[in-house]
This record gives sequence, C-alpha cells and structure tokens, in this order.
Amino acid sequence: MSTQTERGGETVRAKTVPARPEPARSVPGKPVPPTAVTVLPVWGLPELLPGDDLAALLLDALRTQGVLPQTSDVLVVAQKAVSKVEGSRVALSAVRPSRQSLAWAAQWDKDARQVELVLREARRIVRMERGLIIAETRHGFVCANAGLDLSNTGTDSEVAILLPEDPDRSAALLREAILSATGAALGVIVSDSFGRPWRTGLTQVALGVAGLPPLLDHREQQDADGRPLLATEIALADELACAADLVCGKTARVPAALIRGVALPPAPLGNAGTGQALLREAAMDLFR
Repeated sequence: MSTQTERGGETVRAKTVPARPEPARSVPGKPVPPTAVTVLPVWGLPELLPGDDLAALLLDALRTQGVLPQTSDVLVVAQKAVSKVEGSRVALSAVRPSRQSLAWAAQWDKDARQVELVLREARRIVRMERGLIIAETRHGFVCANAGLDLSNTGTDSEVAILLPEDPDRSAALLREAILSATGAALGVIVSDSFGRPWRTGLTQVALGVAGLPPLLDHREQQDADGRPLLATEIALADELACAADLVCGKTARVPAALIRGVALPPAPLGNAGTGQALLREAAMDLFR
C-alpha cells in the first residue's frame, strides 16, 4: 500500500506500513489466547497387557523422546490402552449367546458372541436396526455396539475390548501417578472414537477427564460485539481428544499424545471436573 505526495514539483511515493496487531492482553477471569498449541505423539509403547503400569510406560516413552511433562500439559490416552492394562477384555470363547443374540446374528450375519456382549454392556438399547446396534452404556455414553471393539486387540483375534469400568477414575489415577513421579500437575483425558448423528465419519470424544475443565462455559459473557452469550458451552475435552487423534491415528500404534500450550482457565486444575459433565441430561435431550 502506498500514498503519493508532492515535493518540489515531483511526485514521491511513500509506503504505508500496516499497524501491527497488539498482543493479546490478559482479561481478569479469562484465559489468554495461546500463540501456538503443540501436539506430540507418544511413540514406542509395547503391546499393552493386563497389569502393565501405563503411567510408567508413558513416562519412559516421553523421556526417550526427550520430553518431560509440565504442569498445564494435557495427556490424551486412547481408551483401548487403558482398557487393556485394566483387564477390560473378554474372550469370545467364554461367551454363551442368548436366543435374542443368536436370532439377531443369524438375521444380519453377525457373530452371536459379539452381539451378546453388546447387549450385556448396554444399559439401554437406543436403536437396533439393519444390523446396527446403538446402545447407551452403563456409563451413560450413547454409541455403536456399547463401545465394544475387536480391532487392535493384539495377537489374539478372539478377544473383545470393553470400555473402562470408570473412565474418570482411570484418568484420575494416571494423573496422580504422573504427578507423583514428575511433579507435573497435567490434565489427563481418556478418549475414544464415536460416530455422530447427522454426520458421516468418526471423531474423538473424552470418556474420562481429570485435571482440566471438560467444558468452557461462556454463558453470561459477551461476544465481540457486546451481545450476551446465552447457550455457548465449548466441549474443551472433546476438542483436545480430536487434536490428539491427528497424531495418533488408527493404524500407527500410537496410543497417546501430549498437548502443550492450551490456554486453560485459571481455575485450580486439580478439581476441574470429569467426563460425566459432557453427558447431556435426559431432561435436556430432545432426541430421547
């Protein structure tokens, strides 16, 4: 951009330098927008087995990469890794299908043992149609097959992986172990892949949360134009779970990622909320 001025009868072109934006300023009670967020994959974990010390294995892998956890980092760990070390797995050979499972499996060419496990894990069947089962788990998650998974189960293809018994407790125990070992009061998320109504494709959600707010509540604040925000809640834990999946993926055998640079609210990280806060109350759910 330039302007023209007259000087001694000749035209002089002068460049106009755009003003540089001022850096973000701290507003009391609000987080400062981050300048950058880094997502680091945690490489090199072995095949996980029941009883393994997951926190120690994650820390060893991070040290090998030259990374030390810091307070306000967020560690996102795949549900399957947690389920494996906690022993949330069932041998299909031990499952005896019911008549309902046998009939459904025969109609839709499914494994009756898997169908039986889904029905056992379900607190409520939301929809059972065209060979698909959408169920509400005892945790309150609504998902396909009640979270049952038979991929990436190790060398034994006859094993089904279930969701952790208590994902929030799993996240809290991981956080406590890492805090004890390193002094870093980081946040921990246990994540899983869910489908979504009205949208094609899977995305990540936070099943368990410890050490960070699962939701950012902007209600009663104002937007950039000064208008009040009436219903804006940001699912921070779900967004972080999705960010982690960008470096983990489904086939790379990377079960965790460390996220650094997130502008967490100034509330104490040790008592920030759980994954259960992300579940919509039945009274507010228009689709039940």
